[in-house]
Amino acid sequence: MPSIRHVLETSLYCDDLAATARFYEDVFGFRVHFRDARVVALDASGATVLLLFARGASRLGITSSEGTIPGHDGSGPAHLAFAVDADELDAWEARLAAADVAIESRISWARGGRSLYFRDPEGHSVELATPGVWPTY
Repeated sequence: MPSIRHVLETSLYCDDLAATARFYEDVFGFRVHFRDARVVALDASGATVLLLFARGASRLGITSSEGTIPGHDGSGPAHLAFAVDADELDAWEARLAAADVAIESRISWARGGRSLYFRDPEGHSVELATPGVWPTY
């Protein structure tokens, strides 16, 4: 069986693309790979690309000289989790407080991991998770 290394990219769909991109740039320090009126592609720490799409803008897909990306879209709040080191979770919580981002939930998992949950400007549930949340992490 061929192996999977990790999730390369994940997509969130946004009504206010500019404000949501600014949130991820400012709070997380993510660098922009690409930006246009349809999508903002962010470097989420060198191993994952976070794609922010204007809601509905990717429904029909897009064709270029390189090929066709099939259409996709989503509605309602989605969830994503970023892996963080256990000894940095308190620093992340302080950074979120400084950015006026309210913590929605804190969980201490049975395996020893901890999670912080909060919302981005679109209402998506964002989690910061330390090792021990899953058997694979």
